[in-house]
Amino acid sequence: KKSKYGRNPKLNPKTHCVMVRFDDVEWNKFLTMYEESQLYAKAVFLKAHFFGQKFKVLKVDKTLVDYTTKLSDFHAQFRGIGTNYNQVVKELRIHFLEKKAMALLYKLEKHTIDLVKLSREIVKLSREMYAKWEQQKE
Repeated sequence: KKSKYGRNPKLNPKTHCVMVRFDDVEWNKFLTMYEESQLYAKAVFLKAHFFGQKFKVLKVDKTLVDYTTKLSDFHAQFRGIGTNYNQVVKELRIHFLEKKAMALLYKLEKHTIDLVKLSREIVKLSREMYAKWEQQKE
């Protein structure tokens, strides 16, 4: 019956409850499977598993996530260096004599070459990581 007050009744209420007990080994295995399933509740996972319903198991490679995060941070810093580089060259030209400015620009150029080498190495490592990821994906 629909009451004037309170919550509307559910169309298919769940009235039966089953209790399951696990030992430590089984519990750890269950938790691992549950976490891989990405479902929102353990009961939903158990029902889906018990009745043979299909559910997705998503595996996330934490090392790849960490690597891409750090690579993104590094790329942002690298872009910041490029912006600062232009400002430094402008300030050197304005505030120093030509001889002193050229000496400082020479040092700056050496460090810039080191940054370019580092950037190329990062691109190489990223390509290697992408190749490994493609192999795992298959």
